[in-house]
Amino acid sequence: MLDKPLDTPTRRLDPALAKRFAEIVGDRFAITDPDLQAPYLVEMRGLFQGHTPVVLRPGSVGEVSAILKLANDTGTAIVPQGGNTGLVGGQIPLHNEVVLSLNRLDRIREVDPTSNTITCEAGVTLQRTREAAAEVDRLYPQLLPSEGTCTIGGNLSTNAGGTAAIAHGIARSHVLGVEVVLADGRVLNNLNKLKKDNTGYDLKNLFIGAEGTLGVITAAVLRLVPRPRSVETAFAGIASPETALELLGIATERTAGGVTSFEIMTRQGIDLVLEHGSGVRDPLSSRHNWYALIELSSQQREGLRSVMEDILGEGMEKGLVADATIADSIEQAKMYWRIRELFGEVQRYAGG
Repeated sequence: MLDKPLDTPTRRLDPALAKRFAEIVGDRFAITDPDLQAPYLVEMRGLFQGHTPVVLRPGSVGEVSAILKLANDTGTAIVPQGGNTGLVGGQIPLHNEVVLSLNRLDRIREVDPTSNTITCEAGVTLQRTREAAAEVDRLYPQLLPSEGTCTIGGNLSTNAGGTAAIAHGIARSHVLGVEVVLADGRVLNNLNKLKKDNTGYDLKNLFIGAEGTLGVITAAVLRLVPRPRSVETAFAGIASPETALELLGIATERTAGGVTSFEIMTRQGIDLVLEHGSGVRDPLSSRHNWYALIELSSQQREGLRSVMEDILGEGMEKGLVADATIADSIEQAKMYWRIRELFGEVQRYAGG
């Protein structure tokens, strides 16, 4: 029972009820030690600090079901959490809620190259998902800077975008089916692998992007696509976001859908990365107000570099591109991407 209303930050969880929650997952996975709780209570920029009576780490769908049933029956507030990589604080218990961490639900249940699907539990990281797809010569196309930490459940619950959204869409675009535990503990198993499914309501989209308010996603069937055979990456200095849109239009026309990523960045962000990041350098010899990071991919093994050169050449002719460089190696391309990936991390040194 709660001795304060749900909207009061100082409410406390009754010790007897806390014990009932702990019994569901076992004492080892019911974290009450403040030092052990710390990684679950602060978002990566340090802008939000939370408090919780207990962090619950269930290891099965059954345990998630039991936790939510008990929470529903007793009016206990729950905050679901994936990899804790979000930058808006939605995963932080700001009002002393119980944290439901799903990172122990980390099985890849199936990889099916015939149907081009992968079935993952909510706690599987994005990086592991992409690696498992690569093992069968497929690509899971969502990509986020936090891929080593963010989880599939968190990505779907927040309908994450990612740096490949321009070609492949955001999280919602990749989902064929979900398994969800509803607020009262019932389990909705909608792990559908069929792409040509035109039956009834599209229930999965009620839960994608709902941030756990309608139910907790515990597993999902995700689409895979063929792996590209060639990739080219360029870094360009440009004048403005409007200039970037014109350059993107040229790239889209010349590649007919081959633009995988097109990220624009400010010089202020570049400076922060160079000051606080590691393993990076200024990609261009002169400074520019804005930059575009462009990635093209193709199923053809040859010819993509000349396409990138043509795009940048036309951009320079039209005054859209002041300077540009194309990565000559995988390592150089990774360095360009590391600049982009560090933007969120270095903000902790300068504030939001």
